[in-house]
Amino acid sequence: MSATPRPHRGRFPLRLRRRPVPWQQQRPTWREARPAVIAGALGRALARPSGNWYVLGASTDVRSTRPLSGTVAGVEVVVWRDAHGSLVGGPGACPHLGAPLAESPVRCGTLVCHWHGLALSGTPFAGWEPWPVHDDGVLVWVRLDAAGEDPPTPAPVVPARPPRAASLTSVWRGVGVCEPEDVVANRLDPWHGSWFHPYSFVDLTVVETPVETRAETPGEAYAGTPDMGEDDDRFVVDVSFRLTGRLVVPVRAEFTAPEPRTVVMRITDGEGAGSVVESHATPLGPDGSGRPRTAVVEAVLATSDRPGFPVARRLAPALRPLMRAAAGRLWRDDLAYAERRRHLRDRGRFPG
Repeated sequence: MSATPRPHRGRFPLRLRRRPVPWQQQRPTWREARPAVIAGALGRALARPSGNWYVLGASTDVRSTRPLSGTVAGVEVVVWRDAHGSLVGGPGACPHLGAPLAESPVRCGTLVCHWHGLALSGTPFAGWEPWPVHDDGVLVWVRLDAAGEDPPTPAPVVPARPPRAASLTSVWRGVGVCEPEDVVANRLDPWHGSWFHPYSFVDLTVVETPVETRAETPGEAYAGTPDMGEDDDRFVVDVSFRLTGRLVVPVRAEFTAPEPRTVVMRITDGEGAGSVVESHATPLGPDGSGRPRTAVVEAVLATSDRPGFPVARRLAPALRPLMRAAAGRLWRDDLAYAERRRHLRDRGRFPG
C-alpha cells in the first residue's frame, strides 16, 4: 500500500480541512480491511505470552481507606495498600465465612472484614494466600496462574510509555458481552475508524499493515506467524482527530499488540507525538445467561512539548472527566462491534 505524506508538527496543532467530505462519500475501506489480515494479527497477538497478568483497574482507584475489587476470569480479587503504601492483594472472599472483602474497609494498611472483624495485612493468614500484584503507576494488575495458561512472569508486559510526570493521564472502564479476543480484534481493525466513528476521526488512511499470512486451512491463516516480533507486527495509520466540522488535528499513529489482551495506539508523528492509548481486555466471567463478559480498561497518557501543555496538566482534574467521556463515546460503538463479533462467531457465521 502506498504511503501518504506524513503529518508534521507545525506551529499550530490544528488544521482546517479544505473540503470536508460527506460521510457517505468518503473512500470505502472494506476492500483493504481484509479478514485474513485482521485474523492473522489477532492470532499472533493471542500467541504472545502474558505471564498470566490481568488489568484490574486504575491505580488511583486503590485508596488508603477502601480496596479495589473485581472479578477476573470468574475469580473474586481484592487489592489494597498496606501501611507503607505498597499494593497487596489476593482472593476476594474472607477465609472465615466467605464475606465479600470488596465491601470491607482498610484501616492503617490492614483490610478488616466487615462481617466479623478478621484483619488481613497482605500476608498468609487462616488459609488466605496473597497473589502477585503490580502497580505500574497508571494501572493495577493481578497475576492469576490458575486462570492463565502461560508460564508466570515476575511482572506484566507494560507497554513503553511517555514519562508519567510529563503526561496527562486518564483511565476509563466499561464492560461488554464478549470475549477479550473480540475487543482486541476491534482494535486491530483500524479501517473502521472514520466510518464507525465519524464524530471523532476523519481522513483515515492505513499506510502500513503486517505481512498477510497465507495457509492451506483457515485455522492456519488465523494462527499467522507467532514468531513475528511486535515491532514488525503493526498497523500504521494517518488520521485526523475531529474537533469541529472542519477543524482537525492530523497525526500518524501505530497500533501494536504486545500481549494477548492489550492493544496500544501510539502517536508517532504530528501533534502529541509519543502519546499512547492502551486498550486492555480483562475476562470477567459469564453473566446470568452464561454469556461471556469482558472489561475494557483504557489508559490514555497524553504528552506534548508545547509550552502550554504544563498548564493542561495542572487542569487535569477538570480535563479527566472530558477524556473519560470521549473514551466512553468511542467504546459505546466499539463494544457493540465486539459484541456483534462474538455473537456471529458463536453461531459459526463470522467471516473471519
